[in-house]
Amino acid sequence: MHENDGYFGESIAATYDASYASMFDSVAVGPTVDLLAELTGDGPALEFGIGTGRVALPLAARGVTVHGIDLSRAMVDRLSAKPGGDAIDITVGDFATTRVAGDFTLAYLVFNTINNLTTQEAQVDCFRNAAAHLRPGGRFVIEVGVPDLRLLPPGQSAVPFHISATRWAFDTYDVATQAMSSNYVTVGEGGQAKHTSIPFRYVWPAELDLMAQLAGLRLSDRWEGWSREPFTNESRQHVSVWEKPSI
Repeated sequence: MHENDGYFGESIAATYDASYASMFDSVAVGPTVDLLAELTGDGPALEFGIGTGRVALPLAARGVTVHGIDLSRAMVDRLSAKPGGDAIDITVGDFATTRVAGDFTLAYLVFNTINNLTTQEAQVDCFRNAAAHLRPGGRFVIEVGVPDLRLLPPGQSAVPFHISATRWAFDTYDVATQAMSSNYVTVGEGGQAKHTSIPFRYVWPAELDLMAQLAGLRLSDRWEGWSREPFTNESRQHVSVWEKPSI
């Protein structure tokens, strides 16, 4: 862990966009931006965990005023250096508790980033922080996977999700605490292996709804993805929308 940047310091930021190149493609990010722009309406949007601007930059290009919060200076430095990055206001801090000036019609948290908050208390704080930033009638959107516990055979705690000649990746789960971690083993020149591990806390849809209720928000929509596919018991992820009451 990097003292100033959390788990997303310079070594991660330097290769982040390349590592997730497919997620930056317009085919992947387009539906995300379409739905967020629609939900934002005429007001400003606040992104928790803005990172290098994968979503914020195309959303701002649609004419949406975007403000972002992120703990990693290394990540946001890269966002600021990109075309259009200077038009986005960024606050460095923990998005679970950091406040910014103004109010917003939309707050959003994408790409499993709610899991970066590794305690239930911090995840509840995140909902309360979002609610505090929203105007009446404003919405909070989260994109996150459904925990893959169905893939765990009895007695096993790890699920691989990438295997190649030079890279292996797997998630580990502790079903007693809901702690998990994503682990990456990369083999470089000369056969030298590097292991990186990032901790998370997985969270169920119903648990998120209770967190929203504690923050004074109510569920308005839940889909499997950004194109509003129906959410079912076979869905591996969800996009959920909670609304702050108008009165």
